Amino acid sequence: MARLNLLNLNFGARTHEGAPARNISPELQLRRSVLACLLWESQFYEDGVEIAGRIAELVPKVAAEKVAAMAVEGRERMKLRHAPLLLVREMARHKTHRALVSETLARIIQRGDELAEFVAIYWKDGRMPLSGQVKKGLAAAFPKFDEYQLAKYERVGPIKLRDVLFLCHAKPRDQAQADVWKRLVSGSLTTPDTWEVALSSGADKREAWERLLREQKLGALALLRNLRNMREVGVDESLVLSALGSMSTARVLPFRFLAAARYAPQWEEALEQAMLKCVAETEKLPGKTIVLVDVSGSMTAPLSRRSEMQRTDAAYGLAVLLREIAEKVAVYSFSDNLVEVPARRGFALRDAIDVSHRHNSTQLGNAVEKLNANEKCDRLIVITDEQAHDRVPAPDGKGYLINVARYKNGVGYGKWMHIDGWSEAVIEYIRALEQTAWIN
Repeated sequence: MARLNLLNLNFGARTHEGAPARNISPELQLRRSVLACLLWESQFYEDGVEIAGRIAELVPKVAAEKVAAMAVEGRERMKLRHAPLLLVREMARHKTHRALVSETLARIIQRGDELAEFVAIYWKDGRMPLSGQVKKGLAAAFPKFDEYQLAKYERVGPIKLRDVLFLCHAKPRDQAQADVWKRLVSGSLTTPDTWEVALSSGADKREAWERLLREQKLGALALLRNLRNMREVGVDESLVLSALGSMSTARVLPFRFLAAARYAPQWEEALEQAMLKCVAETEKLPGKTIVLVDVSGSMTAPLSRRSEMQRTDAAYGLAVLLREIAEKVAVYSFSDNLVEVPARRGFALRDAIDVSHRHNSTQLGNAVEKLNANEKCDRLIVITDEQAHDRVPAPDGKGYLINVARYKNGVGYGKWMHIDGWSEAVIEYIRALEQTAWIN
C-alpha cells in the first residue's frame, strides 16, 4: 500500500511539468506504476501502453517474492484486477520468478472472469502454450467459483471459461462441481439473475430496474453506478431513495458518492446522507490534520477511459473522508497558489474545493513551503498526481503524499511517507503507522 523511502536519493529525472523528481529503485518504480494502475488506460501525460511496458521491464529487476507480494497487495488491498494479472504474466517469463507463479496466480484470481482475462493477457502478443506453473495456478483457482459465478462471466469472446478449463485441466472438488463444469462445457449453465442479464433480456428497463430494487438485487456499487440510467428511464423515486437509505456502505469510499451525484443531482441529499453514514463509525485520527488537495489541470482527467469518475473525485472524496475522521482539520487546495478552503463537510466541501481557484499548473513546492512557514499540525496529507512544476521541500513534521495516478516520475520521497494508490486502506495505513512509530 505504501512505502517509506529513507535513502538519501539523488535527483535525476523530472516530472512532466519539469520539477526535479527522485531517481528511485526498480522496486519503488514498480510500486508506483502498479498500485494506482488501470492497465492500458492512458493518463493525462502518458499512454497506457507505455505504463504496461514499463511494468514488464521492471519485473525482472525486482526480487520474485517482492513482485508476488505486490501482486497480492494490488489485488487484495487496492482492489486492482488487471495490473496484478500482468505482474504474474511477466513473472512467468523469467526463470528467476517462475517458482512463485502458480501460488500467486491462484490467490489473485478472485472473480470468474479473471480466469479468461489472465489467458488473454498471456496471449496478448500471440498464442503460445501455457507454462506448467500457469496451468497449475489456473487449475487451483477454477474450483473457487460456483455455477452462478461461472454463468455470470461465461461471456461471448475470444477466450471463454470453458477454454480455460480445457487448457488447465482443473479437477472438481466433488460430483456436484463436476456436474456444473459439464454444464459449462455444454453451454447449459443456469442463467444468473443479475442487473446486466435483466436489462439485456429485452424487458422494459424501468420495470427491470424497479424489480431489482424491490428484490434488493443491486449491490452498493451497482446502485451508485446506475443512478443516471434509472433517472433516464423514470424509475420510481421512492424505490431509489429507499435503496440509498438501506444500502450497505461498508468499504464504499466517498468518491463513489461524489461521482454518482454529478450525474444524478436530484438525489444528492440522499447520497450525502449515505456517504456520511459510511464514515460515521470510523475511529478518529488524533490531533490536527492539514489536507492539501491538488486542483491542477491534470487532476480533471478521468480515472480510466471508460470511467465517468475523475481524479478530482478521488481527491475530493479522500478530503471529505479526512474531514470526517480527523479531530481537527484544515483543508487547502493548490494549483498556481495555495488557497485555504472554507470549513465545510460532505458535498459542500467538494464544492468549496472545486471553486477555490482556477485549474492551472502544479505548484506543490510553493504550497508546502507556505504551509511549513504558517501552519502547525500533527500531519500534512497531500492528495495529488505528483506532476509538480517546482521542487518539493520536506514537510515540517509528518508528511504523507497520496498519489492518485501512476506516472513514472514523481516527487515526495525522502522524509515524506509516499503512498501510491488510493483505497479505504489509505487511512487505516496512516493510523496503523502512527500507532506504532513514525520513523524519521
